[in-house]
Amino acid sequence: MNEKLIINKKKLKGEDGYKTFSVRIREDTVLKLNNLAEETNRSRNELINLLLDFAMNNCAVE
Repeated sequence: MNEKLIINKKKLKGEDGYKTFSVRIREDTVLKLNNLAEETNRSRNELINLLLDFAMNNCAVE
């Protein structure tokens, strides 16, 4: 048998296209986010990314 097991190098943290940082959010916004997460079966992180993408694509500077 001449087959070889190919093991690719693991990407280092931060090389997955995402950046981690903290942000302060009002408590009422967190409650709304938690409710939306429960209603949609999505994580808060996933929802935050969806909402931010939508906002960035639909905003204008005057």
